[in-house]
Amino acid sequence: MFRRLIFSKSRSNGMLTSKLFCDKSFYSAFINDLKHTQDEVLIESPFIANNRTSSMLPIFKRLVKKGVKVRINTRNPRHHDKELRIQAWQSIRRLRDAGVKVKFYDDMRHRKLAILDREVLWEGSLNIMSQSYSKEIMRRTKSKELAVQMIRFTAINTWGL
Repeated sequence: MFRRLIFSKSRSNGMLTSKLFCDKSFYSAFINDLKHTQDEVLIESPFIANNRTSSMLPIFKRLVKKGVKVRINTRNPRHHDKELRIQAWQSIRRLRDAGVKVKFYDDMRHRKLAILDREVLWEGSLNIMSQSYSKEIMRRTKSKELAVQMIRFTAINTWGL
């Protein structure tokens, strides 16, 4: 059985809800959120692997087809060892062919984030585009204020630094 902790806190502008997910429960919840995304998906994942790309590609294709902007920020594949570098290039080609914008960074970023419609913030230790065997956590927070704060703090939606 999946463990999930729910934390709610009252705020002056309403209710802030935050939920924790493990590596086993994350993807079903994340994909459910993606299905309801209307405008924009921003993902920051340092690593991109073939298996995870294959599992995420169908939902990304549906989103792009309905006009949702999907963008993934990742490390430059040149910074990976040979096997992961090959997988990253193969996956990036497939993602771009599907209409996903992929941006490389040389600053060795290691952040694991997703922001959906500037309202749902996912953050934690799980590499969204490569996780397979490791034990990880992700926190889902529904808050326009915190999502925009993260966008500004990380500059996740800018193309150049």
